[in-house]
Amino acid sequence: MNWVTIGSALLMVAMLVFIFPRMRQAMKDSPKGTSEDWKSFFIPLAAVIGFVVFLIVMVRG
Repeated sequence: MNWVTIGSALLMVAMLVFIFPRMRQAMKDSPKGTSEDWKSFFIPLAAVIGFVVFLIVMVRG
């Protein structure tokens, strides 16, 4: 274990210590998603997954 590894581990721990309270506050104060929001998320996601499956089928066939 060298000093670079120890230093990067200490920086990661410090980053988690500083980010965690802000993340918890952001999660508490964020608006909740409605069903319309979830639809607008899943429709493009399904389109991308379908396109990737289509590309895989085209390459294999």
